[in-house]
Amino acid sequence: MAKDVITIDGEDRVVREDTAKSYRGVIWGLVSAAAILLIITILFIGGFIGSVVNGDVQSPSQIEQKRR
Repeated sequence: MAKDVITIDGEDRVVREDTAKSYRGVIWGLVSAAAILLIITILFIGGFIGSVVNGDVQSPSQIEQKRR
C-alpha cells in the first residue's frame, strides 16, 4: 500500500495515498469555494457602488410610479 505525507497543523503525518488525495481534494474544494464567494462579493459591492455613484438607486415607490 502506497504512503504519502500530509501536513496538518504544521505536523507531517504519513497516511495512505487515498487518504492524502482525499485530504488535498477537500482543501482544494474549500479554497475554491472561498475564492468564488470572494469574487461574487467583489462584483456585488462593485455593482452597488457603481449604481450609487451613477444615481440609479431608486426607492420602491419611485419604481412603482414609473410603472403607472
